[in-house]
Amino acid sequence: MPGMGVLEATLPLRPWGFPYALLLLCASGRLLGTPVALVGVGAAPIGDRATRAVVRWSARLAAYRSYRDGLSRDAMRGMGVDTSHDEVYPDLAFALPTPPADTSADAPPDAPGVVCVGVMDFHGGNDDRARAEEIHRRYLDGTTRFVRALAAEGRAVRLLTGDACDAAVVDAILEAVDSPLVTAAGATSLDGLMKEAAAADAVVATRYHNLVCALKAGTPTLALSYAAKSDALMARMGLDAFRHPAREVDADRLLGQFRELEARSAELRRTLAERNLAAARLLEDQFSALTAALFPAAGRAARGRARTPGPVHTTHAHATRETR
Repeated sequence: MPGMGVLEATLPLRPWGFPYALLLLCASGRLLGTPVALVGVGAAPIGDRATRAVVRWSARLAAYRSYRDGLSRDAMRGMGVDTSHDEVYPDLAFALPTPPADTSADAPPDAPGVVCVGVMDFHGGNDDRARAEEIHRRYLDGTTRFVRALAAEGRAVRLLTGDACDAAVVDAILEAVDSPLVTAAGATSLDGLMKEAAAADAVVATRYHNLVCALKAGTPTLALSYAAKSDALMARMGLDAFRHPAREVDADRLLGQFRELEARSAELRRTLAERNLAAARLLEDQFSALTAALFPAAGRAARGRARTPGPVHTTHAHATRETR
């Protein structure tokens, strides 16, 4: 099971939904002797007792666990899972290739750069059901005012989503702002989101994987943060100063943070390049550890090949391979 927040309930979730499906998967794997690995997953403290129990049982039945941040590991430890052998690595998306920016519809050289705004049908978390509509209205109002201000300055804005339900938020913003400068992106995959982010001057985003795609693309990013996982991600990538609470979007303050983000763009791009390189190296370590855990014979063979020097060849092909 690669990545995702499979061990959390930061968004509305019932125990008989995905948590139960995950429990069936992990239990079936244990019964049939097929190891189930939870690789680079997210976790968070869960208030609902039934959901917490199902998630805890699932995690205990997994043959391998690793987490995308230290907060996730701490959360599982707090829920009664032995995490003494569990490691923390960057999000798996940082191992993906970064696609080049799509330049097929580039603006004139003197035009201000595009800003990607990743929106979300946000109603708070699992414990916010009583005030879900209030949270949503405040989020939508603040985000709309922010987009309207960018358009008033002549900035082209691309609205990104991360789930089909987010389309309603896009439609509401397009109707409220009513500007040809504000358009909806059709990206529905990580690759598509990274292409949009790579083509932008800056990204302001809510959904976790919108943030991951923007940071992986190396684009200066401001997080509309709704959970500790977003804060941890921004800190890992060196942009922890650029966070804004999704539950209390203040358009004026958000604009101020955005202007600082743009003013430091060159510096932040250098920081992201360095952090992306470090993340990729750590993920290579994880893949080696995962192979050793799930396929011990293959892991031993690989280590044996690494220790045993092969015959010396002086062919051109061998020399070429050695220099790669």
